[in-house]
Amino acid sequence: MKRFFLLPLVVCYMTAAAQDNGEPLYEKDVTLDEVTVKAARVVQQVDRMRIYPSKQQIESSSNGYSLLAKLTLPHIRVDEAMSSITALTNLGNVQVRINDVIASRDDLLALDMQGVDHIEFIDKPGVRYGDDVAYIINIKVKKPVGGYVIGSQLTNTLTAVNGSESVFAKLNHGRSEFALNYSLDYHHFKGAEYDARTTYRLENGDVMTMNRRSLSSHNKDFSHLAQLTYSLSDSSYVLQVKLKGNADIHPQRNDAIMELSGTPYDDRSSSRRSSPSFDIYYHHDFLRHQSVTANVVGTSIKTTGEEVNNEGSDYRYSTNGQTYSLWSEAIYENRLKPFTLSCGVQTSQRYSHNIYQGDVLAVNNMHTSDLYLFSQLKGNLSKLSYMGGLGVSRRYYRQTDTKQDFWLFRPKMTVIYPITDNVKLKYDFEISQHTSQIAIVSDVSIKMNAMETILGNPEIHPNRMTSHQLLLSYSTPRFTSELQGYYRINSHCNLEQYIRRDGHFYQTQVNADNECSFFYIESYNQWDIIPEKLTGTIYGGIYRFFNFLRSTGDNYTHTYTSFNGGCSLQAYLNRWTLGAYADNGWNFMEGEHRGHQAPAWYFTVTYRMNNAFTLSLFAQHPFSQHPLTNKTEVVSRYVQKEISQHQRDYGNMLTLKLSWRLNRGRKYRDIQRTMNHSDKETGILSK
Repeated sequence: MKRFFLLPLVVCYMTAAAQDNGEPLYEKDVTLDEVTVKAARVVQQVDRMRIYPSKQQIESSSNGYSLLAKLTLPHIRVDEAMSSITALTNLGNVQVRINDVIASRDDLLALDMQGVDHIEFIDKPGVRYGDDVAYIINIKVKKPVGGYVIGSQLTNTLTAVNGSESVFAKLNHGRSEFALNYSLDYHHFKGAEYDARTTYRLENGDVMTMNRRSLSSHNKDFSHLAQLTYSLSDSSYVLQVKLKGNADIHPQRNDAIMELSGTPYDDRSSSRRSSPSFDIYYHHDFLRHQSVTANVVGTSIKTTGEEVNNEGSDYRYSTNGQTYSLWSEAIYENRLKPFTLSCGVQTSQRYSHNIYQGDVLAVNNMHTSDLYLFSQLKGNLSKLSYMGGLGVSRRYYRQTDTKQDFWLFRPKMTVIYPITDNVKLKYDFEISQHTSQIAIVSDVSIKMNAMETILGNPEIHPNRMTSHQLLLSYSTPRFTSELQGYYRINSHCNLEQYIRRDGHFYQTQVNADNECSFFYIESYNQWDIIPEKLTGTIYGGIYRFFNFLRSTGDNYTHTYTSFNGGCSLQAYLNRWTLGAYADNGWNFMEGEHRGHQAPAWYFTVTYRMNNAFTLSLFAQHPFSQHPLTNKTEVVSRYVQKEISQHQRDYGNMLTLKLSWRLNRGRKYRDIQRTMNHSDKETGILSK
């Protein structure tokens, strides 16, 4: 009788707490004298999808990549063996965060799985996340307040020279945490096959066809990374300092012997890079419902390199570059009733000094300054949940005599309405900006081959992007389904163009009255076929692309239609976990390029020997000797090109991973924050 009396009180308390926080209920297993309450494992909120991993998913995952691979998030490919996360769209980058702050690869490898509470997947980030960020994966973890954890991940490919070895340690004492990570990465891939058939249309009307292909090739690198973190935290504040450094032990090399019309020639590149950075993060809660967050990151990047291409004649040059950047952010949040107010500012300063010598003679100095102000309201009006924000960005750029000062107002609005308890309708509108890579805006030109040259264009400025999304979702404890339509317009965007001059062809980017837009209709479905034993996911959609170049007299219109989709299965059999994943890559068109990202298919087997050791075997691209790694088509009126690349070592690839982790005295509370916002842009233009 006692257990049935307590159950209504617990349910009432959970409901009141969720309503006070303005958040929907999520799945938690609450056990009281053999009584269990369950709700949906996936909850659609106004600005994110909140996912509560099952006990089986957490226990069978050895690190953050392993856990994210089992979730099969829409538009995201997680390669657990290679420790990589790829966006299968052209919407922008993926940011992985731990407790709202960007996480490095080593943070994910050392993630304490027993502290994971839930994962937030944001496919339309709010105004605070900056430029070119399409997806946010935010892993919420509890804060350890005692004990230590040490561990390692030893990943080695059995069929090729490829590996990643990492070790980590965390010690918690009172309010302090000390963490150390070290990783060593290497690969030496052989058997890459490159084939390009190109047609050039000359000024006199003649047509020239060239077929370039590789006779032999290999690429290799050998690098290491170390990071040291100290954290001081209490129930109301977190202060963390991180020092990180990564460097190439040997130069990264790409060497190939190519053939053009029966004549062999060399195509080689070599580069070496080192990049130290520091990261200081502070978060403080006060007056129970207010908080401030501040973050400062400084990065230095030193790069040296050499390029050689002997097609037609000897062509070689070297680069020596140095980049310094300072990024900062400050955010204030006030959790009022019935809404939450947040506002903040982001700033960045970057200076690049790159020297080109040899057949490319140039000294390139670039100064870039960014300022971004934003504010946002999030709350509920009866059944309607909403989020509205406004950002104002300013980008200043200077290179020799070229200066730019670009301002943009960036509104965003999201509303979600529950049609029934299981069905929700969501609409999202946003104006944001796209900024070209630093290397593209440099005033340096690099010869790709005897007929083509890449031209940097310092006159390129950022462009405005306007997007609309309508999403209908259905969710039960065992089944989640989404149907969405998306439309984006890139006004005055940067589009690729080939210019013909004196029998030579120049590839550059221009923007004026150009427009690049696309829309898609896609369905995503996940089903717990056998609860806690077998889960399946399938998604797919039709995409339509439009590119209109109106900048010069040589205008063009290009359109393209593609299908993009994938599926996966995960089976949990006590200590064994079996997985299968496949997608057809990402097929898109931008400017005068049709891109075909390579398809992927994987099989995984994981065996958890005990609480300390986990053994995993990954079969990548089975039943394929030379899988496609990239395919590109150029459809310019002057240059038509089909390029395909295959990699022998990626075929029938078998990779073995041994994970070891030892915990002692671990206790948890609240949320732990980590950080990583180091710069990666070198500003060096390469072919």
